[in-house]
Amino acid sequence: MFDKPTYDDQVFEKLSLAGSSASRVEFQSCTFKNCDLSEANFMRCKFLDCSFEECNLSMVNIEGATLNDVSFKSCKLMGLNFSKCDDFLFSVGFENCMLDYASFAGKKMVKTSFKRSSLKETSFTQTILTGSAFSDCDLENAVFNRTDLSSVNFSTAYNFIIDPEMNTLKKAVFAMTGLENLLTRHGIKVV
Repeated sequence: MFDKPTYDDQVFEKLSLAGSSASRVEFQSCTFKNCDLSEANFMRCKFLDCSFEECNLSMVNIEGATLNDVSFKSCKLMGLNFSKCDDFLFSVGFENCMLDYASFAGKKMVKTSFKRSSLKETSFTQTILTGSAFSDCDLENAVFNRTDLSSVNFSTAYNFIIDPEMNTLKKAVFAMTGLENLLTRHGIKVV
């Protein structure tokens, strides 16, 4: 499908490329709408200022891929291993997405926006999330281990369990109803 090395300002709609491969292709200011890219191979591809809307990207191989200013809206991104993406200029945002079983382990994700998304069993181990926000997000069984959560807004997030002894929480924001989730690992109940 992607036979050129570079695509600029293109709109890709209703593509069905499940399991296909597009290694080392650069996409600049492109929009993907209603595409099935599940289990596709995008190794070492570059996505610069791109948006994905209502796409299925579950289990896509993005090893070595560049994601710079990439937005995902109403996308299915189950099992994606973002930790294998290129760290240089890594910048993403998510709205109304399913990110269950994804991994952001070891990523630097300052001021990342997660809105109305499911992040069940997602790994944030050793992730730097300073200044990020989880707005109306389900973080059931998400893993926060040695994670920098300084100034992160969890005020409308739910189902999270965060151990304050294993993570940096300076200036993080929590709703009163979420405080119990900081004490769960210590067997303390708030009534």
